[in-house]
Amino acid sequence: MDYFPRTMTLDDLKTGERGRVIRIIAKGPFKQRLLDLGFTAGTLVDVVKYAPLLDPIEYVVKGYHISLRHEEAALILVEPV
Repeated sequence: MDYFPRTMTLDDLKTGERGRVIRIIAKGPFKQRLLDLGFTAGTLVDVVKYAPLLDPIEYVVKGYHISLRHEEAALILVEPV
């Protein structure tokens, strides 16, 4: 049974799209860092732009601009909004 039928990872969203954080699948200190940055369940995240070489990606979370690499963004499950 799929509990999150419309779930994707944050790095799957394209420029201009928005997602709602469902869950962070990272572990340890990195998970805590993401939580401290505002990536908590239910938070809306906007994709601002990709860097020229497509890594990192700039997001807006709770009014703050945050850049994450693809492998970091892939650890955040979101639902497209």
